[in-house]
Amino acid sequence: MSKNAPRVLPIDPNHRSTVEAFGATLIPLEPLGAVVQGLELAVTTAPPLPVVQALEQTMADRGFIVFRSERPLSPEHFLQASCWWGGKALHSTHGVHPATPGGNPDIFRLSNDTREGILGVGPQWHNDGSFNAGTFSHAGYHMVRAAEKGGGTCFAHQSAAYDALTPEQQAYWGRLSSVNATSGVVHPLVHTHPISNRSSVWLHLGMTGAVIMKDPDEDLFRLLDEQELRLLCHQYNDLLNAGFDDGYAIEFEYETNDCAFIDNLAVAHRAAPQAHLPAKEQGLRIMHRSTTRANEMLMPNFGLPIQLDIYSPSPLGEGVWQSGGIGFRWDDHARMRN
Repeated sequence: MSKNAPRVLPIDPNHRSTVEAFGATLIPLEPLGAVVQGLELAVTTAPPLPVVQALEQTMADRGFIVFRSERPLSPEHFLQASCWWGGKALHSTHGVHPATPGGNPDIFRLSNDTREGILGVGPQWHNDGSFNAGTFSHAGYHMVRAAEKGGGTCFAHQSAAYDALTPEQQAYWGRLSSVNATSGVVHPLVHTHPISNRSSVWLHLGMTGAVIMKDPDEDLFRLLDEQELRLLCHQYNDLLNAGFDDGYAIEFEYETNDCAFIDNLAVAHRAAPQAHLPAKEQGLRIMHRSTTRANEMLMPNFGLPIQLDIYSPSPLGEGVWQSGGIGFRWDDHARMRN
């Protein structure tokens, strides 16, 4: 059967009006994302709740929003704004680079110069926090310094990607659950987004240690074998990459001082290849990332446990069951850095 037409929703007129009543403007990026103008992040209090909810809905519908400013944003104001969304609290699980301002554990400092930040993060499509039961509802990316020759982030809307699957693929993927290679946390490959209520795909191509498949007719489960898992990962990678031509993915280029916030349950991301080029070739790039606690756990379907012991023998017999810092190598040429 044929695929459905993928849909990235337009900005809701009611949400646009709510934001405009507060003195700000929402401008759509194409084919996804939106720019927020006239709303200051360097403040001590969040905007009124209706404005925050309108922006959260816009992130769910369009994947991410970007605040642009000619003035630098302090790390403190960046982290305060990161708490406007989701569970209203930071959930930080990363290491701290020596150049991180004040050694703040809530800032994940990334760079293409090892003296300035952590190198080579996120080359494959993923969502942040796949090793947590709760994951992260949102993530923030503050471009402290954009490289002179570019190096942005690729985003793909995962509800639109689900729309692009055939009905047969939707049914099959809906019976799959991924197991994180580091923690053993189990997440569904298809979930219902908590704000948009749309079905969305969700898989980390760098940290998946196993995928569990439910039998279509009975309460029986098995692991995907190597060939099946390799095919699934290639299909997922191809699906999100197809969004560049089919209108649900974008390679977003930052300007210095840009602050982007993403809905981590609605949009997958990966670093653009140029982002990992050395500073001497591309120019120095420095980004601060934050992650926001979710309101609820991303629970697996079919009564599966939220976590399995990935470091013990498989409870489901034969199939791919891999533990460690990186996941199953689904492509011999793919960079598997988390």
